[in-house]
Amino acid sequence: MAQRRSLKLESKVSWSHLALLLLIIMSLEVHLSTASDTLYPGQSLAWSKTLTSRNGIFELGFFTPGKSHQYYLGIWYKKIAEKTVVWVANGNFPASDPSSSALEFYEDGNLLLKERGDVLLRNLTKSSLPNYSTIGVLLDNGNFILTSKLHNNIVLWQSFDDPTNTWLPGAKIGYNRLTHEGKILKSWKSLENPESGRFSTELELEKMGTSDLALYYWKSNFGRYKYGRNVSQKELNNQYINVSYVSNNNESYFIYSAVSPSTFPRFVLNVTGELNLYVWDEDLCQWNLVWMERPQFCEIDGFCGDSGICNQQKVPLCDCPNGFKPRYPKQWELYEYSGGCERRNPLQCSDGGIDKFFMIPNIRFPEASQYPAVKDVEECKLNCLGNCYCIAYAYNNGCLVYQGKLQNLQQLSSDNKFGGDFQVRIAAFELMGSKNKILRKVSWIVGVLVTLILSITFAIRWWRHSFVGALEEVEFSLIMFKYRDLRRATKNFSQKLGEGGFGSVFKGTLPNSTAIAVKKIRSLEQGEKQFRAEVSTLGAIQHVNLLRLRGFCVEASKRFLVYEYMPKGSLESHLFQNVSKILDWQTRYHIAVGIARGLAYLHEYCRDCIIHCDIKPENILLDAEYDPKVADFGLAKVIGRDFSRVLTTMRGTRGYLAPEWISGEAVTPKVDVFSYGKLLFEIVSGKRNINMLDDEICSYFPARVAIAINKGEDLLTRLDYKLEGNANMEELTRACKVACWCIQDDPKDRPTMGQVVKILEGVMQVGMPQIPHHFLCLSEDPTEATVYQD
Repeated sequence: MAQRRSLKLESKVSWSHLALLLLIIMSLEVHLSTASDTLYPGQSLAWSKTLTSRNGIFELGFFTPGKSHQYYLGIWYKKIAEKTVVWVANGNFPASDPSSSALEFYEDGNLLLKERGDVLLRNLTKSSLPNYSTIGVLLDNGNFILTSKLHNNIVLWQSFDDPTNTWLPGAKIGYNRLTHEGKILKSWKSLENPESGRFSTELELEKMGTSDLALYYWKSNFGRYKYGRNVSQKELNNQYINVSYVSNNNESYFIYSAVSPSTFPRFVLNVTGELNLYVWDEDLCQWNLVWMERPQFCEIDGFCGDSGICNQQKVPLCDCPNGFKPRYPKQWELYEYSGGCERRNPLQCSDGGIDKFFMIPNIRFPEASQYPAVKDVEECKLNCLGNCYCIAYAYNNGCLVYQGKLQNLQQLSSDNKFGGDFQVRIAAFELMGSKNKILRKVSWIVGVLVTLILSITFAIRWWRHSFVGALEEVEFSLIMFKYRDLRRATKNFSQKLGEGGFGSVFKGTLPNSTAIAVKKIRSLEQGEKQFRAEVSTLGAIQHVNLLRLRGFCVEASKRFLVYEYMPKGSLESHLFQNVSKILDWQTRYHIAVGIARGLAYLHEYCRDCIIHCDIKPENILLDAEYDPKVADFGLAKVIGRDFSRVLTTMRGTRGYLAPEWISGEAVTPKVDVFSYGKLLFEIVSGKRNINMLDDEICSYFPARVAIAINKGEDLLTRLDYKLEGNANMEELTRACKVACWCIQDDPKDRPTMGQVVKILEGVMQVGMPQIPHHFLCLSEDPTEATVYQD
């Protein structure tokens, strides 16, 4: 019994010791409460802990961007899978040891970010705060504040006063007249480095009673310079946000609110100096770019660094000349180009060797070091070649000689009259011509031993001839994308926009934040034909009402087409699907005229006549301003101006096919005119022609319109009921008459698309159309429908 009592006593003592030990441990370090949106004096936020706002929208903690090995304290959206950081506390002072890093909140109100216990990374509050029983709270708007526990309306410090690259709803961008401090956006240095970069967005104080946002870039030792244009309050306002401007004796600032909080709007000043507005699309689980201020990057001093060539039309924006390479390759991958380029090999002049010149076309000449008086370009070349300090020359009604560093090289388009040939000095052996001669001699000597290499070379040439040869004769300036770049731009093809007969279309974003649509062509023979057709037609033409082809990708069996992104989708979705915005008559007429202009350009103004062959609402895309773009040239055909080529294979979509496709007659651009007429009927009615024909033959809309015109009936009764009769009567009559003329049985009776444009624009009169033979005459009683005959 005594032994049992002893065991029980020892057990009680052991448990009491354990409880005491736990109390001692808890007293040594105060942990965060489970509420987790509040930090109390005496507490610390360790690298493995986070604060979460009350409704779980934002989270504050330590993070590391991308493949960086540095750690930062920041705020990001908690509910969005892809970590989107909106604020960084220590962008210029990263932590290298996360396990010893913590945000410490002292009793005097100081908020210190420390590493290894006593290494101060940053004092966020900069000074002690009044004794208000201060607490730190992360709010649902993304603002981390220090406030009074007793009076939560008192804000003693807030992260909104120290923004980084993101401007959130409720935050201010402006200037404090009392402290003479500005609240400005500062870009990150690179995608993986939140250190303050070269660009900032600030409030330009009012002139004549107005204020704008201005974009600046910073140049070491020279201060800041404005780039781009000012952005007004009116330009910032849109359907997603409401922007206000406030000015008083204390401060002036811009502030905005979200029209719908669930869209989480945010302005971001990105690493290349673009100011972008993103909103969250809950259905697609992605950020959509809805507004941007895109400057002329190549106008920014030193944007591509020493010896870098800037091209506004290319991706990436910066490149190195032949004989040069990026000085910091990893930084270039993260779109930080200011490090510029360096030579692969030194010049040979000073060592008695030979240098030559590599010509770069269409360069806007930077300011030269010297302007020697010479007779011609050859003498200019010799002048530079004879001076070991000369690194480049150009000749433009005089000799321009460059010494020291090459800066602000900008490559212009081939048709820009301000561009010229720029000659960069490099070691002679860098020139590919000399290198190829040596390789050819070596290949001839050891030809027997390199049979495999020759076979591979033959295979590559055959492949190029088979798949890309058709593109070589086309004069166009398209970007040839790499597969890995498209995979990165589309987030591994995760944002699907739709699917067609030849492949799927995905949304993507280029490094400069430009949205694109990427069509992935199926690996079929027909898909290959469609790929060639699109590149050979769209690649050679440009028109405001034709979808712009930005580039393509050809790698092994992979085929991709890259287009400009159309945020409003297809005309089909607006006419036949339940969408929130109904196209009013003014917009519909604007779309009809735009489509006609695009087709007229294809038929009448291109070097060769191009027949689209598949005009329908699905192939009409709309940009942000509802400007139409004719798209999908996979079935298009290029024919001579004399229409000497006859198409025999049927092309197009049921419901829009001209009769000559069926009869086997010679096909001309008038097949597009017929399809356009059918499309124009659908724009007026808001209904599918093919559905009306199938479901109730006597209600076939084109036939009803033709009869109504000939009987002089009120055409408003034929208008889409969703418009409630709101239409310009003159335009409606014009559109209906044009549509009837476009679908005449005989192609000769149909107008050209150029005539259609003139009629719709009101510069050409249109007569009473005939009733096509294939229509059914309609009376008020549908059962009395009879076929119309002459």
